[in-house]
Amino acid sequence: MFACYSPFVPAVTSPPPTGSVGLRRRPTQARSRERVERILDAASAIVVGHGVEALSTRDIAASAEIPIASLYQYFADRDAILVALVERDTLEMDEQVALDLAAVEDLSIVSLVETTMRAYVKVYARRPDFVEIWLRGRTNAAVHEFGRQHNRRTAAELRAFAIEAGLARADLPAAAAELAVEIGDRCFQLAYESDLAGNDYLVEQGIAMVSSYLRGFSR
Repeated sequence: MFACYSPFVPAVTSPPPTGSVGLRRRPTQARSRERVERILDAASAIVVGHGVEALSTRDIAASAEIPIASLYQYFADRDAILVALVERDTLEMDEQVALDLAAVEDLSIVSLVETTMRAYVKVYARRPDFVEIWLRGRTNAAVHEFGRQHNRRTAAELRAFAIEAGLARADLPAAAAELAVEIGDRCFQLAYESDLAGNDYLVEQGIAMVSSYLRGFSR
């Protein structure tokens, strides 16, 4: 999940190929990768402009200026494109978290939570399609499952990081870490429910809630 920037920032494997979960065929050449990015960018613009329900493979292909047959070479259907968009966005979040954690001088449970959640907010501003698809949607079963798995990985890796860095006790339950991530996720849902810019008050309250909960496990 996280790239390694310092001894106390979680290490991770190399980033997956673009949209590797949703893709039926992975692009290997630069031209193919560029075409997949055009498909994802076109889908993102439609989602942000008109909502998830307005998304169709025909409209995506037309917006990306490619034959619809070319789209189907890479994606089975519109749901696969949605999953690929969420994967691209969550990868960017993981990278932002790692970058921001590496810059924190005074690490604590509180600064770990605040830095992580504020890193997500930065990416939401750059990737409003994620707000539409994940924070406002989740009607797609594949997207929902991908997001849940990402939350579980995030919880596991942040827990391991906190224990190794001496921020949390070794007996911090894995379930508690996962609950903290889910609480934060739900707070983001509420904060972005009606405004792509988010509700600052709800974001701040979410950070305070998760920090307060996890502070009970700090060393």
